[in-house]
Amino acid sequence: MFDLTPLFEADLAVQIHVIAATESILLTPFALFRRKRDLLHRITGYAWVTNMLVTAVSSFWIMENQLIGPFSPIHALSLLVLFNLFNAIRQIRRGNVKAHQGIMKGTALWGLGIAGGLTLVPGRIMNEVVFGSGEPGSANTLGAPLTIAMVVAALAYIAWAVRRDRQSSRA
Repeated sequence: MFDLTPLFEADLAVQIHVIAATESILLTPFALFRRKRDLLHRITGYAWVTNMLVTAVSSFWIMENQLIGPFSPIHALSLLVLFNLFNAIRQIRRGNVKAHQGIMKGTALWGLGIAGGLTLVPGRIMNEVVFGSGEPGSANTLGAPLTIAMVVAALAYIAWAVRRDRQSSRA
């Protein structure tokens, strides 16, 4: 079911993009969700930001779904990630820890969760890597429903997190 052949046959930009995104996903629990903000948090945070920058920038060389000139709506998420990373760094340098945390969590959700979920849409390389070739009877028939479920779950999480933050700020 898991076949890396389509990834090995993809353009170099796609390979760089996938490696950086995968590293970001693996670093997310250490960089974003550690209770104690210590040296490990800072080191993984720098690595996470670097990988997110590489992921976002490399996406501009991936143009398989051209809808707006050479770009697709997913490239808007890359712009959001770039803006958020610079904004989050600015906020932590100003000492605004709460804003920094919120921006970084949102960046992980949108940049990795939503954009990552959209890579599993049938017809995309990562769909073929994860679910197979799409031949009748293969696991690829689960691709569209799984992608929809992931996007709905991510949007539900966003709504819950926003509501939770509003309630905690009132208290």
